[in-house]
Amino acid sequence: MDRMTHISLRAMQGIMARQTAIANNMANADTTGFRAEVVNAQAKYVSGPVLQSRAHVTEAVLGANMDAGAVKETGRPLDIALGGDSMLAVQAPDGDEGYTRRGDLMMSQSGLLTTGDGHPVLGEGGPLVVPAADSIRISEDGGVWIVPKGGDPNQPQQIDRLRVVSPKGSDVVKGLDTLFRVKNGGALPSDPDARLQSGALEGSNVSMTQSLVDMIETSRAYEAQVKLLTTAKELDEGGASIMQLPR
Repeated sequence: MDRMTHISLRAMQGIMARQTAIANNMANADTTGFRAEVVNAQAKYVSGPVLQSRAHVTEAVLGANMDAGAVKETGRPLDIALGGDSMLAVQAPDGDEGYTRRGDLMMSQSGLLTTGDGHPVLGEGGPLVVPAADSIRISEDGGVWIVPKGGDPNQPQQIDRLRVVSPKGSDVVKGLDTLFRVKNGGALPSDPDARLQSGALEGSNVSMTQSLVDMIETSRAYEAQVKLLTTAKELDEGGASIMQLPR
């Protein structure tokens, strides 16, 4: 009964991790550029001085669904929709380089360009800071153009270019902060052929219908493990009663 109990408990922990990921996907169904998290199961052997005869099932977020979301025009000059599988480089909270598909860019009071969730956007020269300007626009190749204060509207100036990268051929993983990173460290190469659409935003690729179905299936799987624990208890009690000495 010991094996059955522990295997069932580990399965329940994995199911709870899957439910957490599904709930997070549902909560971000309307988040700009969000990529649905994918939970994968893997066997984890119990290590020790004896033969590794037991393997527990662990489930964790190891990747994301990279299918494109629907693109909606907004007309806002700082909104961008990345084409293909390109990603926008940003500065992660730990100072490392992270990547996102989120294109709802904003400017702080100091002129620092950030994503909608507050990550500083990286240009070719580092964090991108926009000086005081009468207008700003982002071109198809990622160039950031401004008309300086009091400048000629017909003579805009390019101050930097967004660092747009390509994940092709690289092992990219998604972190708990929703940013993508290169597995085991490193940086993705710039994508000179990347194209983006200004004045538009890419929505989340989460399917609410599929998420609801997955949540129902996960709940039923949890109930099955609870029944298995109940069966293990009944078998244990039955075995104990058989071994009792008669009075």
